[in-house]
Amino acid sequence: MKTVRSIVVIAAALAAAQVVTVAPALAQRDPAYQAARSAGQIGEQPDGYLGVVGAASPELRALVNNINIQRKAKYTQTAAAGATVEQMAFTSGCRLIAATVPGEKYKTPAGIWATRTAAPPERDSRCV
Repeated sequence: MKTVRSIVVIAAALAAAQVVTVAPALAQRDPAYQAARSAGQIGEQPDGYLGVVGAASPELRALVNNINIQRKAKYTQTAAAGATVEQMAFTSGCRLIAATVPGEKYKTPAGIWATRTAAPPERDSRCV
């Protein structure tokens, strides 16, 4: 029951703050982000943060770190509505992975990088 209540609180907070659409929209303005995403060098993770797939240059790591700092700031801001930062990040991770398009990378619940196909991505069973 506590888990269901937490999920409802998180979903309401996300809907109110539109966290999921803000961070990716800002990042998509950066051509380096879009190029790395299209090339499969970076991908979405279940924890709501962007991850590096394989080895990365210092520039790519800096790009990913910058985006993740922005995401954490949004999650922290939204968490004030009644959820923890971790809950906000997890819920965002569920939605960000669902929003990937074929050819993009995402991390499965088992922690393995996968390439999105036309089928829905494999997500954590707690994702709603």
